[in-house]
Amino acid sequence: MEVVIVPDAAAGGELIAEAMAQLLRRKPDALLGVATGSTPLPIYQSLTAKVRSGAVDTSRARIAQLDEYVGLPAEHPESYRSVLRREVLEPLGIGMDAFLGPDGTAADVQAACEEYDRALATAGGVDLQLLGIGTDGHIGFNEPCSSLASRTRIKTLTEQTRVDNARFFDGDIGQVPHHVITQGIGTILEARHLVLLATGEGKADAVAATVEGPVAAVCPASALQLHPHATVVVDEAAASKLKLADYFRHTYANKPDWQGI
Repeated sequence: MEVVIVPDAAAGGELIAEAMAQLLRRKPDALLGVATGSTPLPIYQSLTAKVRSGAVDTSRARIAQLDEYVGLPAEHPESYRSVLRREVLEPLGIGMDAFLGPDGTAADVQAACEEYDRALATAGGVDLQLLGIGTDGHIGFNEPCSSLASRTRIKTLTEQTRVDNARFFDGDIGQVPHHVITQGIGTILEARHLVLLATGEGKADAVAATVEGPVAAVCPASALQLHPHATVVVDEAAASKLKLADYFRHTYANKPDWQGI
């Protein structure tokens, strides 16, 4: 696992956006796995700026969804399909015909989960998967003690996650669904490159457990240690609990430019 410590969220967004741009230059029809929430917004903003300047072409890019609320209609403003349309697809000029996501309103949710895993495989797999991390170490909606081999499935959210997400529902936790469809950890690990961005002191303990702790289901993000190409990008605040922070700074500072992340 590579750990890159950046000054702030904007620098992290620019670094990751450039990695995505380089991927699209090599493979214009790359399948990009995207995440929702406030953390990845600097990535999308930076990549959008590159598209508008002509530095990268996203016309053939494809987008894959990491997770979705169960029971929210697709047109609900806080369904993740709607959020990604506003924050990713429309700014990048990518149509919904290039979008893959699970059906959170399906009558048979388990069948919808299995169908989504098959759709990702049929599409050739995710080339680069963006990830955030919860204060409890969850990735996607794989809460603590999720199986490290899990596939896309329905999950019940912890109360803390619902509290964290209430800000998107006018601060009303009662509006936050109790269930989600999420790519499982095993599904996530099949992406060719995993890139996790974490910012803020509130994520410091989770980042330390992910990077320097044991691989354990109690910290689902620690499964990234098992991946052959995982990059963790953190700002100074999120890196504040890392014992090997100086080593990570040294290795990145001395990395050949051609390697990227």
